[in-house]
Amino acid sequence: MEIGQKVKVYRLRDRVSPPVVKRLGQVGTVKGFRMTDGSGVGVVVQFDDNFSTWFFEDEIKPT
Repeated sequence: MEIGQKVKVYRLRDRVSPPVVKRLGQVGTVKGFRMTDGSGVGVVVQFDDNFSTWFFEDEIKPT
């Protein structure tokens, strides 16, 4: 994954809030990265409506 790359949310690992569930199947842009639980990296994704959140790498796919 690279910053600026378009990705699609195709699964959600954990229970999340309704605004995040709404993003399932949507395409967004990678804006950055963040450390998760010390053993992985999360990907920060921003959508067209300027909503942004992070996902595990196995929850998104490049488009």
